[in-house]
Amino acid sequence: MTNLRSDLIGFKSLVEREIIRFTSVFKQTIFPPIISSFLFISVFGLFLGKGIENIQGVSYLTFLVPGLMMMYLIEGSYLNTSTSLFVARWAGHIQEILVTPLSYFEMVAAMLIGGLARSVAEAFGIYLVSLLFTSFPIVHPWAVFYFAILVSLSFSSIGMIIGLLAEEWEHLSILTTFVITPLVYFGGVFHSIDMIPPSLQFLMYLNPTFYMMNGMRYGMLGILDANLLLSALVVFFFFISLFSVTVYMFKTGYKLKK
Repeated sequence: MTNLRSDLIGFKSLVEREIIRFTSVFKQTIFPPIISSFLFISVFGLFLGKGIENIQGVSYLTFLVPGLMMMYLIEGSYLNTSTSLFVARWAGHIQEILVTPLSYFEMVAAMLIGGLARSVAEAFGIYLVSLLFTSFPIVHPWAVFYFAILVSLSFSSIGMIIGLLAEEWEHLSILTTFVITPLVYFGGVFHSIDMIPPSLQFLMYLNPTFYMMNGMRYGMLGILDANLLLSALVVFFFFISLFSVTVYMFKTGYKLKK
């Protein structure tokens, strides 16, 4: 009973540390994506969107909002865990975590929750900003919850993996610049699959972020570009695979010491 209580206190403390880490500098972590989304909605949704026909019965402005929420959900969760773990490794205070009675599963889960908290805060802030331009009922809240949670935890896991692999600060941004951003942009943030030439649509079906965008739009707007069950399964197995790799790397102690 005492060990269980100690584990819970340690787990709670690590979660709190991860949340305090990004909230203490909220002007650098929370505000930038909210401001960027305001500009995206203003320029693409409000101004340029007037020249785009309705997509599956909704205005382009409304269509854009779930995509932006998912985009920053992905980026926020990745950035939070990658920077947190990288700094912990190179500053040496990762050792303070490793000597606690927490299991490797609990260590990873606590850091993932930190990434989840930041990304959800950003996504919610973007939703509030969107209310300045348009409003609509969230059609399927359960789908929003499912895709937001699993996608955030997935990219938080990727962040931890890169946080272990990285040797320099620049290495953290390489994945964002050359992998995550292209996948997200071509995953359907700004467009529907019907807006892509038929000969190139297969590329979107090969992109995992397409299914994430699809699930979020279904949850918020009730519209689909792909099968919902397929999207849910892709996201689920994407998370399970990445989470398993992350726990395994912690368990084997991969680059946990400087």
